[in-house]
Amino acid sequence: MILNLTPHPIRLYAAEREDGIDDLEPHLREVIEPEATPARLATIELGGGMWPELVEFGHAQDLPPKRDGVHYVVSLVVALALADRRGDLLVPYREVRNSSGTVIGCRTLAQPV
Repeated sequence: MILNLTPHPIRLYAAEREDGIDDLEPHLREVIEPEATPARLATIELGGGMWPELVEFGHAQDLPPKRDGVHYVVSLVVALALADRRGDLLVPYREVRNSSGTVIGCRTLAQPV
């Protein structure tokens, strides 16, 4: 099972889907709708108004615990922050772009290591 913990639908396209096409349908394999609450990377401000501000990153918010047979699609920053601790996190990979260069989906999912 794959759950989408990003704030937007994940459109998975076949590998042969070309970039530069505005129609969303050609070679669309699956759409993974987002769950109600996305996982985010929390920040902790350490600097108290100093310049530059000291900020600690790496604490995920709203990320469920590991469950057997479940993978979570998250943002790349969340996955990279937890790559050494969570083997169940996936990210969109090999983006698909429309004629304006806007990312409209991906060709596969990847597990950052």
